[in-house]
Amino acid sequence: MNKRVLVLATTAALMLLACSKEAPPPPAAVAPPPTPPLTVKLGHAAPLTGPQAHLGKDNENGARLAIEDANAQKLKIGGRDVVFELMGEDDQADPKQGTLVAQKFVDAKVNGVIGHLNSGTTIPASKIYSDAGMPQVSPSATNPQYTLQGFKTAFRVMANDVQQGKVLGDYAAKQLGAKKIAIIDDKTAYGEGLAKEFKKAAEAGGVKVAAEEHTDDKSVDFAAILTKVKAKRPDLVFYGGMDAQAGPLAAQMKKLGVKAKLLMGDGGCTTEFPKLAGDAAEGSYCSLPGVPLDKMSGGTAFQARYKAKFNTDIQLYAPYSYDAAMVIIEAMKRANSVEPAKYLAELPKTAYSGLTSKISFDEKGDVKDGAVTLYQFKAGNKEPLETVGGAPAEPAAAATPAAPAAASAPAPAQPAEKK
Repeated sequence: MNKRVLVLATTAALMLLACSKEAPPPPAAVAPPPTPPLTVKLGHAAPLTGPQAHLGKDNENGARLAIEDANAQKLKIGGRDVVFELMGEDDQADPKQGTLVAQKFVDAKVNGVIGHLNSGTTIPASKIYSDAGMPQVSPSATNPQYTLQGFKTAFRVMANDVQQGKVLGDYAAKQLGAKKIAIIDDKTAYGEGLAKEFKKAAEAGGVKVAAEEHTDDKSVDFAAILTKVKAKRPDLVFYGGMDAQAGPLAAQMKKLGVKAKLLMGDGGCTTEFPKLAGDAAEGSYCSLPGVPLDKMSGGTAFQARYKAKFNTDIQLYAPYSYDAAMVIIEAMKRANSVEPAKYLAELPKTAYSGLTSKISFDEKGDVKDGAVTLYQFKAGNKEPLETVGGAPAEPAAAATPAAPAAASAPAPAQPAEKK
């Protein structure tokens, strides 16, 4: 075999060998990484330090339970999985600090705000939220001025002080038979505002106001005020303010021999009041916007869940804070957007069966048909006497630690506030 033939044969053999091998498979397609969930931040503002810290933490805890339940729904909004986070801030129940917190929320671009607790912080902060187009739902600020400013971003989920003050004034005149009363308030937007509405209703019922005195939301010595009040010999003393002052006030009334019934708004209608007042709390009266917790849809289960989660009892407004958060989340779901400019238009259309009640808003942003319940303290506990007004909540699945209550509609709750 000559060289030419050998070369041709070798070449043919190599070509045959190459053709006999299978071509390698094309590389497998690589799936794109999953889109991470969209983080949606809700701001919550309340006093977390100072004498009202127990109420502020109570509000915050209610909002945290709502966030927990919303995340358990594994919601998709705008085609994205969403995860809700709560950004809690301490406004110290101080108007100036409240505006600083509000600006912090705006700068952080939170998607909505739950709060503030007090009317005195809520009202100045609401202007900042309005200017930024940021929805704000307060669970507990009851001064009418909050929603009378005309801001389209302002809503509240409990009865205001016009409603509560009228109920208190009527109750003093008609049920307690008061003829001559003394009024004391803490000069805050809440306390003074509620006292004003109470006085209006009481006088309309034929009651004489024999004394009007003012303190502040830090004082705990009322000897001078109560000495003046005692001289007027009223049969009822009304106090507009928070429990941190209401407790010492009641104790000092007893010590100084002021023989008058004590009537308070929701700021004094707390589990802390009898601890501060001691045996002077016995027989005192108070009111809370809303129905008693055990009359709320899922209220008893919510109370048990709250105690298991936080190892403490509900103070006041935790159920309302829960509902305030859920009202915002439900509006986002209906709008299919978490952007404030888009879901804000859904808030006035709210018809939400929450824990506290069936929630819908009037043209100002106030809850419709707000209920008010009167209580009396007996043996360290407040016992419900009667409820005025209100739309009952629709039956809802009980919320438990293992199985959160409804996600896309109702939720758990109880009365709260202030001021």
